[in-house]
Amino acid sequence: MPFLKGTVTLLSLCLLSIVGCATTLPNVSTLEQTHLSSGIPTIVSASGQLSQREAKLTIARLHRQAGSPELLEEHISLMQSLSGQPLTSGNRAVLLVDGPATNEAMFKAISQAKDHINLETFIFADDEVGRQFADLLLQKQAEGIQVNLIYDSVGSMGTPSSFFQRLKDGGVNVLEFNPVNPLKAGKKSLFTQRDHRKTMIIDGRIAFTGGVNISSVYSKSPSAHADKDRRRWEGWRDTHVQIEGPAVAQLQKLFLETWSDQKGPALAPKNYFPLLERKGSELVKIIGSTPGEMSRLTYVMYVSAIRKAEDSVHMTMAYFVPDRQSKNVLRDAARRGVDVKLVLSSTSDSNLTFYAGRSHYEDLLESGVKVYERQSSILHAKTAVIDGVWSTVGSTNFDLWSFMRNNEINAIILGVDFAIEMEELFKKDLAESKEITPKNWSRRPIFDRMKEFFARLVSHWL
Repeated sequence: MPFLKGTVTLLSLCLLSIVGCATTLPNVSTLEQTHLSSGIPTIVSASGQLSQREAKLTIARLHRQAGSPELLEEHISLMQSLSGQPLTSGNRAVLLVDGPATNEAMFKAISQAKDHINLETFIFADDEVGRQFADLLLQKQAEGIQVNLIYDSVGSMGTPSSFFQRLKDGGVNVLEFNPVNPLKAGKKSLFTQRDHRKTMIIDGRIAFTGGVNISSVYSKSPSAHADKDRRRWEGWRDTHVQIEGPAVAQLQKLFLETWSDQKGPALAPKNYFPLLERKGSELVKIIGSTPGEMSRLTYVMYVSAIRKAEDSVHMTMAYFVPDRQSKNVLRDAARRGVDVKLVLSSTSDSNLTFYAGRSHYEDLLESGVKVYERQSSILHAKTAVIDGVWSTVGSTNFDLWSFMRNNEINAIILGVDFAIEMEELFKKDLAESKEITPKNWSRRPIFDRMKEFFARLVSHWL
């Protein structure tokens, strides 16, 4: 995994230099003019759709707690219009910080599965953690619990075919997303479309999503390393979320759509959509992106939410290579007085992406955006919290590869309590970060500037 992203980038650049790239991103301002519906967003609970009065009271309560009427109404209405999926109430969202907490929660959920397990991941590594997952999945399959697995062909290219064959031999339904092998890929050349999602749904009742792959690089907490060299590749800083309640059905729907689109084998007739009970107080909406200008929903999600921000935009992002529109909304927010802070990586497994992102620092700093680079470990989280009420945890990086080419997924969580947890986590990341000021940035070495210049030239493919 350490050099996987760099390898993928290099191979992709070679391919794209031949076939070109016609993919474009939507103009979010235009979408807001043409797709924004008036009134309170539709909210669905465990017992059905809330009345307009109930929905209005729910949104009004959030207004009183944190303000941001445009963020809570116009932004959510736009995302509802584009995705066709409503906001759901009565959810419980548990923030999972780093690999140990995420793996423990996922292992527990798998061990308690009674009907089925649907797992979708970019990387399924043949290492200590990967084998733990594989053994537990095979055990549940042997108990009669149907396991369905989607893994990405490029993300898991370092995993031997024998690893997945063992799962198949044990009865697990295994689907390779857009195989790199031309003998498997068929007529379509889909090397540049990857499945970057990381989701797991247990019995249609509990779900996980975020940035954590199935790999040992997450197996220790970032602060647990005394060995500086080993820390580079172990204990990655990442974030996941565990969800229970009506929103789980939206995650399940996206998994099954991917299975169908990829022409996976027939699935066992399990109870994929059970009746879901109220589990908590969070409002949750699941956003899935696929290639195609009007399908880049996680991109629209970020740009629209930042456009509506009134007080703060606090983002923690592993890979940061913004396009003009997404950079401009960050700059515009800072100029109108919003507290825009970005926690980014100080080191990366992809040097091209790292230096391409740094090439944007000067413009951001000039506009009042505050930039920090997290020290001590590789940052892999993809999260944001806006105005103390709107939070997102997911797989989408703030770069063109995620925005334009990957299948991505993010959970939007509306609620002050969850946002407080996100803000506390953001403060901890800030404490582990070094601020990039205009003064110290202007003094960076000329060799770094050259790297930024050349990385910027190919940033359209990063």
